[in-house]
Formats: sequence, structure tokens, C-alpha cells
Amino acid sequence: MNKSSLLFLSAMALFTLSNCGGDGDKTDEIETVDSSKTEEPKTNPVSETFFQVPSPGEMLTFIKMVGGKNNKNTSFLNPPNNDKNYTDSKSRALNFGIYSCDLSYCSIFEIGSEALKYFKTVKVMGDQIGVSTAIRPEILKRLESNISTPDSLAVITDDVYFSSFEALEGSKQGPTLALVVAGGWIESIYIATNLAKYEDKSPVIERLADQKYTLENLIEFLKKHETDPNVAAVKADFDSLLAEFKKIDEKEIDAKGKDGGKTTMLGGGKQLVISEPVYKAIVDKIKTIRNSYTLTK
Repeated sequence: MNKSSLLFLSAMALFTLSNCGGDGDKTDEIETVDSSKTEEPKTNPVSETFFQVPSPGEMLTFIKMVGGKNNKNTSFLNPPNNDKNYTDSKSRALNFGIYSCDLSYCSIFEIGSEALKYFKTVKVMGDQIGVSTAIRPEILKRLESNISTPDSLAVITDDVYFSSFEALEGSKQGPTLALVVAGGWIESIYIATNLAKYEDKSPVIERLADQKYTLENLIEFLKKHETDPNVAAVKADFDSLLAEFKKIDEKEIDAKGKDGGKTTMLGGGKQLVISEPVYKAIVDKIKTIRNSYTLTK
């Protein structure tokens, strides 16, 4: 099984988890979506990058499993009013991705008032990186009218991300797109590690270990645009993070994909086994990289 297929299987497997560790007693099962009360999702653009790196919206399923539906914590997000501090092309692209992830987080966790704030910031930054046509003013009205319907908010915010992605791809802004994808991914993992608590053999921690494969694919995508110095700098950051992920042990599993009576989703006959010290080192590295993109001097 190749790594791209693994990513999709891992994402699908997240829907089957119902007992994940989190902060305190916040963990809850994902509620069944009543499709009659939500907006119909649009068909998203399909490109090689989407097969390589899940969008922040996809990762939110994982994050919700970790934190539970009642989580309302926004203390670890990038404050919307930081946007004025990002004046160069690198920080604007990275933080557009970061803010897009924060917007999706607020939507999924039913923090409607914060979602509106983050949308306005995403709109401003989108104008700065050249995706103004993808974030139309009427989207704000859709958000406002669906403020109490989290499932619809999630659809709308996913539309914003995918439309922005498509606009950058269509206008041949490869380096900017690479930075946006990198920013969205690092923020989604940063949020997840803020909500996750290490527990041996926890399905949540196992899913975080699986991000090794996502990171490898993301680095391959960054390589395509590393002639751009900004992309090269981010790739170097992610290479250093991958070095920490490579410290995760790999254990052989039998032909039926079982280890200790538990069915695994990893291909290639191997299961990633992450220890607490390795997990902590990865979390620390993620925090360092992410904060270097969001904090200003």
C-alpha cells in the first residue's frame, strides 16, 4: 500500500474511533450529521496535492475526536488581530493557512462568534496573497445566517479553503500554495497536540504517529517549489520535524494486520509505536516551528 492510500484510509478510520483520550472529561463521540439541516458540500477540486496532504478540514475530524464536542478552548489559536503583523509574502501565506485552520476549528467546535472573527481575518489575508476572488463577501452572510448550525459552518469554511487552494493553483502560484498548505497542516497538528494527552496504545496518539507519512508527502510537495527561498526555509523546518518523527519505532504485524488482538490500519506489515519521550520531542518541535510562524518580534 502506498503512502497516499494510507492517508485516505487513516482519515476514514478516524470516523470509527469512539473512545479517544483527551483533556479531562472533554472527550465525546462525534454526533451523526443530519444532512437535512446542513448545506450540501460542494465538489472539491482534485489535485495531486490533495492526495498527498489532508486539508485542515479533514484533520478536524481527528481533533474533534481528541477534544470532544464540548471543547470551546481557543487559547492556543493564533489571535485574529495578529494579522497586521504579517507584512512579508512568507508570513502572509503561512498564516493564511494557519488562520484557515483556526477558522475551521471554530466552525467544527461550534464557536460561531470566533468563526466570524477568523473569517474576516482570512478574507483580509486572502486579499493580500491573491485569492480575493475565492473569498467572496457573500460568504460572510452565509456564515452569519448559519452561526448556530455547526455542520453548515464546517461546509462553508471548507469551501473557503478549497476555493483558495484552487485559485492559487489556477494562477500558477505554486510557492504561495506550498506555504499555505504547510501553514494549514502545522496548525492542525499543533491544535491536536494541544488537545491530546499521551496514553500508551491510545488510538489518538497512534493517529498522531501516522502523521509521519503525511509529513513525508508534504516535504515532497515542498521540494517541487524549493527554488523559492521561502519554501526552502519551511522545508528545512519540516525536515527537522521529520527527523523527530523518524525516531518512532516500527513494529512488524502479522499478515492479518493484527497485533495484540487489535486490528491496525497501517500498510506494509508495520505499525508505528511511539513512546512518551519521542511524542514529547515531536510536540515540542511542532510548537517551536508553529510559533516561529505566528509570533512576531
